[in-house]
Amino acid sequence: MALTLEGVSKVVDGRVHIHPTDLTLEKGTMNVLLGPTLAGKTSLMRLMAGLDKPNSGRILWNGTDVTGMRVQDRGVAMVYQQFINYPSMTVFDNIASPLRLLGKSAAEIEPAVKKAADMMKLTPFLARKPLELSGGQQQRCALARALVKDAGLVLLDEPLANLDYKLREELRVEIPKIFEASGAIFVYATTEPEEALLLGGNTATLWEGRVTQFGPTAEVYRKPNDATTARVFSDPPMNFLQISKTGSRLMFGDGQWVEARGALAGLENGRYLAGFRPNHVEIERHTPEAMLFTTTLAIYEITGSETFIHLDHHGARWVGLIEGVRDLEIGAELPVYLDPAHVYVFGEDGRLVAPATYALAA
Repeated sequence: MALTLEGVSKVVDGRVHIHPTDLTLEKGTMNVLLGPTLAGKTSLMRLMAGLDKPNSGRILWNGTDVTGMRVQDRGVAMVYQQFINYPSMTVFDNIASPLRLLGKSAAEIEPAVKKAADMMKLTPFLARKPLELSGGQQQRCALARALVKDAGLVLLDEPLANLDYKLREELRVEIPKIFEASGAIFVYATTEPEEALLLGGNTATLWEGRVTQFGPTAEVYRKPNDATTARVFSDPPMNFLQISKTGSRLMFGDGQWVEARGALAGLENGRYLAGFRPNHVEIERHTPEAMLFTTTLAIYEITGSETFIHLDHHGARWVGLIEGVRDLEIGAELPVYLDPAHVYVFGEDGRLVAPATYALAA
């Protein structure tokens, strides 16, 4: 079983929402659509579901062209960011509603609903109305309704965005386990790189209506094939710095340089783009190889046990994420360090030339 998109695109009022896209999702897989707001995640899901028809290309389900097929004939289940439940029905009847629409008998419906409710920890609440539940329980009800439908394709459009932190963390862990045994294809849209990493499976990164990369989640994170993908799969976005190669050296700003080894040794002399994630910016030297850069602290934000530092480096804005609560002075000069092992190198066209060596070892 597979869902295949062949050259699928979507244009609305002359504006391109989805550029021609090729994508294949296999049976029993968790597939994350990762990108910022307006990247095209929901548009792509609507095409997969059959809610919208593509302007070009076709959609295949198990090799059969379903491009013009109605959504109700496709065996698709969808869960949205908002809690979409029937307020006048009990939790039991909400979960049972898709089975009743399919004409299932009461003898088939009851055990299926109880099984889904048990998996979503809703058994004690089956006689309640949705508005008598907490936000997390209401979203569990919507997820149970998708689960009980036994659909071949389950689309989850930022389903945890409106929940509090504790519930999000709990459900992020539970969702892959819950759906793993169903054998369906799951597509989960999110703006959060951390959520994609927690869910695992495969990730498609989206930027302005284009799928920039698709593959196993950890691989896309460790080896983004271009600077755009690196930006998408980093929160805050990856920092960048213009560098150049001269002879056997990579020359960085502030007079820093490192020996070009491995894949970098064969690079032609010229200009490149170095990228590094915020969590690799340090304010103490932790390795002898770490390069020193002089920056100005623009602002800092304390987030519990960590501190975000916003830096100005010769007009370029960098963001660092450092451990602990720090007493820092805004507007003051702040030396920061960067281990060359954490640096990605991109060509002037934005394509990855060499991944960070730490990523290769991970």
